[in-house]
Amino acid sequence: MKRYQVTISLLLMLFSVSCKQKETVTVESAPQFNNQLTAEEKAGGVITPEIMWKFGRLGNIALSPDGSTVLYTVTERDLMTEASRTNIFSIPITGGDPVQLTTDGGSSPRWFGDGKSFAYVNNDGKLVITDPKGSVKQTVEGLDNFEIFSISPAGDNIYFTKRVKLDLTANEKYNLPKAKVRIIDNLMYRHWNSWSDYSYSHIFVASFNGKSVSGEKDIMDGQKFESPLSPYFDEGEISWSPDGKYIAYTTKRLRGKEDARSTNSDIILYEVSSGKEINISEGNRGYDRSPVFSPDGAKIAYQSMERDGYEADLDRLMVYDINTKNRTWVTKGWEFDVQNINWADEQNIYFICEYLGTSQVFKTNLSIKGVDRVTEGNHGLGSLQMESGKIAASMMSFSLAMEVAAIDMNTGEVKQISGINKAIYESIKMGKAEEKYVKTSDGKDLQMWIIFPPDFDPAKKYPALLFCNGGPQSSLSPFWSYRWNMQMMAAKGYIVYAPNRRGVVGFGQAWKEQISQDYGGKNMQDYLDATDAMAKEPYVDSQRMGAVGASYGGYSVFYLAGIHGGRFKVFISHCGVFNFISEYGSTEELWFNDFDYGGPYWELPESYKYSPHLLVDNWDTPILIITGANDFRIPYTQSMEAFTAAQLHNIPSRFLFFEDESHWVLKPQNSIIWQNEFFSWLETYLK
Repeated sequence: MKRYQVTISLLLMLFSVSCKQKETVTVESAPQFNNQLTAEEKAGGVITPEIMWKFGRLGNIALSPDGSTVLYTVTERDLMTEASRTNIFSIPITGGDPVQLTTDGGSSPRWFGDGKSFAYVNNDGKLVITDPKGSVKQTVEGLDNFEIFSISPAGDNIYFTKRVKLDLTANEKYNLPKAKVRIIDNLMYRHWNSWSDYSYSHIFVASFNGKSVSGEKDIMDGQKFESPLSPYFDEGEISWSPDGKYIAYTTKRLRGKEDARSTNSDIILYEVSSGKEINISEGNRGYDRSPVFSPDGAKIAYQSMERDGYEADLDRLMVYDINTKNRTWVTKGWEFDVQNINWADEQNIYFICEYLGTSQVFKTNLSIKGVDRVTEGNHGLGSLQMESGKIAASMMSFSLAMEVAAIDMNTGEVKQISGINKAIYESIKMGKAEEKYVKTSDGKDLQMWIIFPPDFDPAKKYPALLFCNGGPQSSLSPFWSYRWNMQMMAAKGYIVYAPNRRGVVGFGQAWKEQISQDYGGKNMQDYLDATDAMAKEPYVDSQRMGAVGASYGGYSVFYLAGIHGGRFKVFISHCGVFNFISEYGSTEELWFNDFDYGGPYWELPESYKYSPHLLVDNWDTPILIITGANDFRIPYTQSMEAFTAAQLHNIPSRFLFFEDESHWVLKPQNSIIWQNEFFSWLETYLK
């Protein structure tokens, strides 16, 4: 289940990416990375798990200050060694041939000095300065063990983040170095996929002359709080003012059980020269994050949720006036979540919203207010960047891995300008993706996506898979996943249908919010209504239908197993909640359960009746259950409980346990096993 709504470029939903981490750079022992398709793969003509690991993966993008050039990173992986390499490319915003700027590793490119230079992190974790062609390179001295960085607009200062150890380990307390024990006095001792390492992500500021940094200062000195917020550590939660006098950053000044039960983060405006700080979101109790200064530095736009403890509250566009200290809800009346905020000028702001099953760019004006749509199309957009009247973004769909796109701010045209995996696409066929609306049992319009097999024949009957979305309050716009890949499922001969059921983002706040404390209610009926509609299609074999999903989708599969009434012949659940009571006591972000479950189990909330473990006596269908040992969001014991229940009820079942994965399966060879087991299970019971 989700932490908070993040951009498509950060997540690829909750199915395929881990918590935000630094990009992987070149491994010295890496082989030649032969990612060309074999003759056999070309002859097959469809996507396979092995081909998936030959894709180059888009990472960061950076639009030059004059809007002419986009820097972007591409990461490649080697399946057999699991080595990786990341390099930097540039391409004109108008399109054309890309130029590879690094060959020995490079990530996190950042323009500075009016576009005369850019900085990046090399294979050794060092900061490197180079010209736009990547020809003259200077390694910066005096900067080590950092994570995020950004050089001030004038190029004379730099901020960076690094871990600061502030807590004692048990080994240190007792001077017993071989002891393996944790002494825990409060909550949030582990989060998403890692235990506390006794340190905190802090922001440092230092002088910068293009060759070295000096006089570094921890602006969060001694604080046992972090910026950016864990677990994603999103670079967009820290920013420079145009004049370099201020840094605005997101932090959450809560600890222990208060941290576990509250979403109250704040944006701090820090004056570099004096060290003075102002909490510009003080008094707002929900999430505040992702500050962006206006071009004149007079205002700060940011995302804000109003209610404490509700991570799926409406994400509003707020603007803070530094001189008057007034805050304005600019998008008041707009019922869609605002992300990726960018100033076009002092009055006009562009941003991304999940909207009716897609992800689009919108704009607003501070004086006129209101929201206007800029783009159209069946795609997912993210990583929005604006410079000098030009727009660059990441773009993906059900049949396109993430690529760089240019957006015409006047016409709204979205143009793909990179072709990272062009050679692969030329050798494989994709199935078409189609939008469909059906009526729910209570008369609502339910939008869903249908992905058809390549060479689809409407005269044939195909087995069908219900895709249950994660979240629950997350988006389901056209996306590309390296695990839950719709085209791969379709290539195996399945019709895939993915309903935007109650609770998803992009259909207004009421639709999104309805699901809280009603997990087994209307959204489950939406799934059944979508399934019944698909079963009537002449190309669907109603006797060969299955349901699959991860996170909240995994919960959905567990719950559907107890109520489906014979509709499905097979289930696959990944990292799903099975038992509300035991999950509450072993998870970490308690604000989620407090809001969506209605509180802890000892308060006897009515919504606990929707716990799947209460319905296991109704289970009668084969089920594959998958989890990772390092999943602390939905602890792996949930899947163990479900597998035990299935076994003791004599349900054909299999348990796939990854010892070194978390909420996602990210390692290449683990992923291949995941795919093979996934499709083997489906073929056993649907083919």
